[in-house]
Amino acid sequence: MAVMTLPTAEVGEAPPSVPRALGNDAVRVVARRLGVVAFVALLCYLVVLPVVRLQATAFEDGAAGYDRAFGLPRIGQVLWNTVGLAFGSLVIAMVLGTALAWAANRLPRRLAVLQILPILPIVIPAVAAIVGWAFLLSPRPGYLNAMLRNLPWWSHLEEGPIDIYSIQWIVIITGFSLSSFVYMFVRSGFENINSEMIEAAQVSGMPEWKVFFKITLPLLRPTLIYGAGVALLLGLGQFTGPLLLGTNTGVSVLTTEMYFQISDSPAQFATAAALGSPLLIVGIVVVFAQKAMLGNQRRFVTHGGKAFRSQGRPSKTGVAIILLFSLLSTVLPLLALVFVALSRYWSGTINFSALTFENFETIFSGTAVPAAVGNSVMFSLIAMAIVLPLGFVAANLIVRGTKYPVLRVVTDVLVSMPLGVPAVIFGAAFLLTYTQGPIVLYGTSWVVTLVYVTLMLPFATRMQLSSMLALGETYLEASRVSGAGFVATNVKILLPLMRGSLGGTAALLFVLLTHEFTASLLVRASQTQVMGTILFEYWSNGGYPLVAAVALVMTGVTAVGVAAAMLVGGTDALSKM
Repeated sequence: MAVMTLPTAEVGEAPPSVPRALGNDAVRVVARRLGVVAFVALLCYLVVLPVVRLQATAFEDGAAGYDRAFGLPRIGQVLWNTVGLAFGSLVIAMVLGTALAWAANRLPRRLAVLQILPILPIVIPAVAAIVGWAFLLSPRPGYLNAMLRNLPWWSHLEEGPIDIYSIQWIVIITGFSLSSFVYMFVRSGFENINSEMIEAAQVSGMPEWKVFFKITLPLLRPTLIYGAGVALLLGLGQFTGPLLLGTNTGVSVLTTEMYFQISDSPAQFATAAALGSPLLIVGIVVVFAQKAMLGNQRRFVTHGGKAFRSQGRPSKTGVAIILLFSLLSTVLPLLALVFVALSRYWSGTINFSALTFENFETIFSGTAVPAAVGNSVMFSLIAMAIVLPLGFVAANLIVRGTKYPVLRVVTDVLVSMPLGVPAVIFGAAFLLTYTQGPIVLYGTSWVVTLVYVTLMLPFATRMQLSSMLALGETYLEASRVSGAGFVATNVKILLPLMRGSLGGTAALLFVLLTHEFTASLLVRASQTQVMGTILFEYWSNGGYPLVAAVALVMTGVTAVGVAAAMLVGGTDALSKM
């Protein structure tokens, strides 16, 4: 009888299944690497390609764009205004933001809810807030100016004493608006400080003010560096304030000059690109300087350390600082918007008996405002649905992509670039890129969505990155040891742990997207108007009560979106913005 024999492996030879397993592992490694390369290529397409195409136009015809841009007779004053606005608002924002963060950590427990108040100015669209300030401080009809002229010092004046349309007050208003961003960063830094060092200094008898300057501020250095960098970049890229307040008085900065060049017929893209070059260079330098000064981001991991708790007595001064800031930055501009929106015309006095809802009936009886509201919400939600996963993947790659050191660094730079590049440059770049071949998207909702996704990449990535760093590796290692794969670990472990952070990220993204004005103004078409661009058209036409009504609608839409994000991410989602 024949005996069937099975093939045997020689001594030292791997079983037949091992090469197959090794082959599968190699395929997975190659597929994973190709996926990372494809993801980085997608980021390059979104972030780099439009800016490169725009800047290339400035060098055409022997760099004629630079000749025209820096041959403008007012270019010296424009540059001076840009620098003054950026650094002036930076100083105001850093002082106010740090003071507000300190005050928030000295609140009595029963008043802890006041910590949210310094964030509220972000909820009010920038274009609406600036309009509110204009209604308060316009030289003649501004409500506050009219009240100040009743005081003995200024009773002889027919207008003023404050001129909201001057560069000085544009700087002040910008500084107030940026204070909320600095407050969020610095307050987060306070919460991540290991309080044992604070307690040790206090036990040694060091006065409280000395503890703050000798211990707390040095420990806040990474947060202050990052917050200052963000505030400086936002100050350099300011567009809304100078456009709405400075145009009629001749106050211009580089961003508004770019807009005027593109608004000309025919559009001067080369000149606009050349004007944006200093902003682009400074932005990239600031981003890399931040990374060099911050160093290894893993030192922000807070698990295992004692969180910051103020050891001093609750401060009435802290309560006063927050309430006064909220009054000036939020309450007064909103009240001005309400009174103008309910009036038939804007004057320096309020006649309560003449208040009416006619302006709201007017804007909703037509199709323009409802369509703009619908577009804003739709574009924002689509952009959020795209950018949140992109930010999650980018944050994962930056935190845990040790196998891809080069691609990891490239990803970190790419997701940071939109923060260093002013929105007006991206708006102009997308307008130029997508009005030409091979892909023509101008006039469609996709060009607006793409520019929104690009602008939101830094925020979506950084907020999720901070949450991942704070969680550390313990939970993920435990999941992997138990046999869970990469997808299961992320879906079942990481995402639930990040629920509050994701809610805060969604809230911030919705706020910023529904507020977005600069890029929207450049890439809009008649059928892709959003709330900010409609408000600007009313403002340009002088329909101030209608402007106020649209501004309040914008604020209401944003508030509803934030409330929805808080339902998803928890009641503390707003505090995690």
